[in-house]
Amino acid sequence: MSNLLYTVAIILIIFWAIGFFAYSAGSIIHILLVIAVIAILLRLIQGKRL
Repeated sequence: MSNLLYTVAIILIIFWAIGFFAYSAGSIIHILLVIAVIAILLRLIQGKRL
């Protein structure tokens, strides 16, 4: 589950970067960034459990 969460966070950050630098898509890009940051923070807080 945590590996999936980490993958989704990375994908969201990549989409945010593409949207931020390629064109102005409004506030949805920033919402994606916030979701990605929250996902990464959750992974860091939870630690690496298998």
